[in-house]
Parts: sequence; C-alpha cells; structure tokens
Amino acid sequence: MPEGDAVRRAAARLDDALREQPLIGCELRWPSLAGRSLHGMTTLEVVSRGKHLLHRFDSGMTLHSHLRMEGRWRVRRTAEITPAAVRSRAIRALLATDRWTAVGYRLGLLELLATRDERRVVGHLGPDLLGDDWDAGAAGARLRRQPARAIGAALLDQRNLAGLGTIWTTETLFAERISPWTQVGALPDDALDGVLQRAHRLLSAAAGAGHEQALAAYGHAGEPCPRCGRLLRQGPIGEPPEQRTLGFCPICQTG
Repeated sequence: MPEGDAVRRAAARLDDALREQPLIGCELRWPSLAGRSLHGMTTLEVVSRGKHLLHRFDSGMTLHSHLRMEGRWRVRRTAEITPAAVRSRAIRALLATDRWTAVGYRLGLLELLATRDERRVVGHLGPDLLGDDWDAGAAGARLRRQPARAIGAALLDQRNLAGLGTIWTTETLFAERISPWTQVGALPDDALDGVLQRAHRLLSAAAGAGHEQALAAYGHAGEPCPRCGRLLRQGPIGEPPEQRTLGFCPICQTG
C-alpha cells in the first residue's frame, strides 16, 4: 500500500499540473459518482492528509481519493489522451485541463463532497507526519492511550498518527532497535519520543527523495541483518481484519 511519502508526492504532481486550471474534460468511473461532472471547475489545490488525497475546486467541492493497495494517479499530456489510451478498465477517473490530464488507476476510494465537510473523511486521523502541523507530543499521547498494544500495531493505526504503513513502521522500529511486539506501555518516554522522531525523519526524507529509498529491513526477510548478521524475519501483527506483516531482527530489536 502506498504510504504517506508516496501520497504526498502524488499530491504534489497533481497540484503542479492542475492548480488554477479549469477542467475541460472529466470522467468519474465510480458507481456512486455516475453522471457527476466537474467540467469547468478550477483546481484550487491538491493536498495530502496521511494516505488521503484531497482535490479542492473553486466550486466548494472536494474530490477525495484513497489509493488503498494498488491505486495510483498519473499525469499525462492531454494531447496524448485518445479513446484507445483510456479504454482500460483499471481507470477510475480522468481529469483534463487543456495541457495535462490526471488519470486515476485502480483507486481504492473516490467520492465527492463539500470542502467544508472534509473533516468527515479525514477528521479521525491523528497528527500527519508530513503535515505542517505535525505534533509528536499529540501523537505520543494518542499512542499512550492503549499501553498494552504492540507498538508496531499502534504505529500502523492512522488514528494515532497518519502516514505510516508497513514499510516505514518496519524501518523505524529497526532503526530504533525496538521489537514491533513491544507494548507501548513498556517504552520509556525517551524511547517513544525517539520512535516518533525517527518516523518523522524517515518519512520526510522519503517524501522529498522522489525515488525509491534503500531499505534496511523491510522486504529482506531471510537475508542477513546489516547490523548483526543474523537472518531477518517477518511476522503478523495486529488483529484481523487490520492484521499486517512487519519485518524485524530477532536479535537486534529488543522487547
């Protein structure tokens, strides 16, 4: 699943291409949006909130999308958009200006709502690691509300802090040498602060890099740990249906 860094880069691409430009064409291939059109509306901005994308228009409407597991937005020159080019059943949305067209593939969610009602879809999220208002103290307080919960599962819960997925949760805890199954309540304040600071640094660096980052632990199960040489492992964390898989070193990561 794309994480906060990938969603932030997607928002920047869409914003660069569409901001202050009226739509000359629009097609929303989503059952609940059948017959709805954004034609003639001008993009004010496209922003990310955690893993959510908010495309705001001058009409007072927002197109809200979530990439889920396989979704992505691509920007193509409008001159290249032909009937054959957009025939794919994977396409969920087409937003065209006279120069650029945003194409949404395999989007996991697409809905139209009043901009004033955005809180309905993102108000449950914790502090955004990539937001201008990132607040580590507030995120830490949310994590502490469930002291018996495994830190790995707590970090993946977007209600505590927004933006982390299995990649950067794995990398954060590996860098801090903390087992994903350590209970939140067992972590001293300085250790929890270190986790949040590390997550913020890693995700911020990834968002600004514009390319894939080298990963120390994620995706390397069965390979030697770069610190101790023992084989890295992976295991399930959390309860169904939110259960996920995190990588870890059974030697280096304590708890």
